[in-house]
Amino acid sequence: MGMVYIGWGDEDEKVEDFTPQPFPLIEETAAPNPTRLWGHRIRRSPFPTNAPWLNFVLNNGNCHENFHPFLVKSDKGLLTICYPGKASQRAFIYQPFVADLSLRLQEGCETHVVSAFDDLSVTLDFGQRMTVPLVKGSPYITVICHYGTPVFSTIHAVLDFWSNSEKTKHRIKLNNGQVWVIYSSAPLELSRELAATAEFQGVLRMTTIPGDNRETESVLDRFSTCFPTGGTMEFLKPPQVKYTWKTAGWGELLMVCLPLHQGIMSHHYDNPVKTIPILQFHSLDGDLKGVLGDTWVLCASPIPVHWYSSTGIGDPEARAHLKETLKRDVAALNTITNPSTYFHGKALARAARLALIAEELQLVQTVYEVQEFLHKSLTPWFDGTFPGNAILYDQKWGGLISRNGSRDIGADFGLGNYNDHHYHMGYFVYAGAVLAKLDPQWGQQYKPHLYALIADYMSLNGSKFFPRLRCFDAFVLHSWAGGLVEFADGRNQESTSEAIHAYYAAALAGLAYKDRSLVDTGLTLAALESHSAQSLWHIPRGSVLYDPEFVDENRVVSVLWSTKRDSGLWFAGAERRDCRLGIQVLPITPVTEFIFTDKHFARELVNWAMPSLTRSDVTDGWRGFVYALQAIYEPQEALSKILRLNEHDDGNTLSNLLWWIYTR
Repeated sequence: MGMVYIGWGDEDEKVEDFTPQPFPLIEETAAPNPTRLWGHRIRRSPFPTNAPWLNFVLNNGNCHENFHPFLVKSDKGLLTICYPGKASQRAFIYQPFVADLSLRLQEGCETHVVSAFDDLSVTLDFGQRMTVPLVKGSPYITVICHYGTPVFSTIHAVLDFWSNSEKTKHRIKLNNGQVWVIYSSAPLELSRELAATAEFQGVLRMTTIPGDNRETESVLDRFSTCFPTGGTMEFLKPPQVKYTWKTAGWGELLMVCLPLHQGIMSHHYDNPVKTIPILQFHSLDGDLKGVLGDTWVLCASPIPVHWYSSTGIGDPEARAHLKETLKRDVAALNTITNPSTYFHGKALARAARLALIAEELQLVQTVYEVQEFLHKSLTPWFDGTFPGNAILYDQKWGGLISRNGSRDIGADFGLGNYNDHHYHMGYFVYAGAVLAKLDPQWGQQYKPHLYALIADYMSLNGSKFFPRLRCFDAFVLHSWAGGLVEFADGRNQESTSEAIHAYYAAALAGLAYKDRSLVDTGLTLAALESHSAQSLWHIPRGSVLYDPEFVDENRVVSVLWSTKRDSGLWFAGAERRDCRLGIQVLPITPVTEFIFTDKHFARELVNWAMPSLTRSDVTDGWRGFVYALQAIYEPQEALSKILRLNEHDDGNTLSNLLWWIYTR
């Protein structure tokens, strides 16, 4: 049995916590084997299974990825760049890939390998001839040419071509309206066919001039000599993070930031960034604007950690009603037999919610009853005695998967293929955190199990067993649920609320174990995920982020892809607005109120979803989430509707809905 560095310690000192990795080992057969596209220095477990550039190492590695503002594709030594437009309908928006500008070497190049990566970048090596550091938010694509003869091409017709006298800047005007510029660190003689006339050694930087604007072009000219080679995200005092870009060349670093960065970017004296509004690139996530500086500090709205509601329940009638309902719900708890890690985890968290509500109401005996239920229901997963499934450590990719998922790629929603890890593990962590709070002795006995579950999806420093921040994308500030599957639209995520819940659950575990660093990490990630949910998934009327026809039809994005916004869910069509709302709300906990802080938007969302509740295929379980949001602005009306429900979602109860309404 190995030892795993979980990656949390005291606030002022990095303390290595060598907690045993307690789950049995397995080398799964359901997921594919790592390809040879992983460079030899990094071709070892644990792998970053949900990284935003994962297409480069899956199958043949020739599916494009999004680096904001450019899409980049690599295929058999040919590097192709796209400055994408958008195709928009009422049901979806997507960015088609077009081969706007391509680069190869006349002598030929080996297929790329990923040689390095960090929080904000990935580096492709093309044999010994060419290295490409692809950094999120760079307004240029940079190529380090070690030796070879560059040949450029485009799918479009070239209308005009110009080079400066030094042969270090080349301007290409295309018949699609785009103007591309190629900068070179040394003289580069290009023919009218865009082929170099001699071998070149140095740095090439490629960009497009949005709108063919001369002022924009002068900005790109001025800052073309300093380029990023990587970037990291450092956790500061919650909920702040700091980007630090690694650079080469000379001069100041020019990057571009999304609206979700612009709204929370700090401009204090110790974070000397300067915005350049005239430099603006379009993207599906909003217009990117120029930023000077090699460090950014971002500060999201804080999410305080609570076991209970922030208001309490003062009304005597409400307390009495909730107590009576709670006792009935606890008495109705049945043995959980569902072998699915997702649905079993939801049922565990559902019971844990009842325990916390009982604590808030000071129902000591009821708390004890739920505590015993959690003992009997959660412990077998940690002891390996649950008959229907098991949590195992996968040595091939480096992570916790299920026994069923290790054999069947479709089992447990693809958990063995590294889909939805934060969702599944987050439910187990929530239940475990609550039980560790109620029974500290149990908590100490199974601390290694809980910490391993947390490390699987949010290890802060990475370790021998788990990659750093498996699911979280540091640049777009949200998680990706899609795992080891090549998608033309990149990674994807459906439920933001379950992602936020996973990080909130980790913070609660930190509270239970008095681990301040874990609390801070969980709350920071929850705050950033919530910020992105509000910025990208929530669509208030009048939103200018997305195209008008899409905004008119949708109040939420159902599945957000790297280069697509979809109104359809994985499990339901766009017409099921009840599901589309509910999947962005569940599970209801004290953190839910920090996701839906805008009462006006909550009303818009409910009004949008309400007509679908009359459909014959809609269940009361989904209706409950619509009414829960209605309680934000009309608690009495929502209460009357909730009391008429005959059933609830498998992760929800009438007690939890009443708790939510009575604490509004």
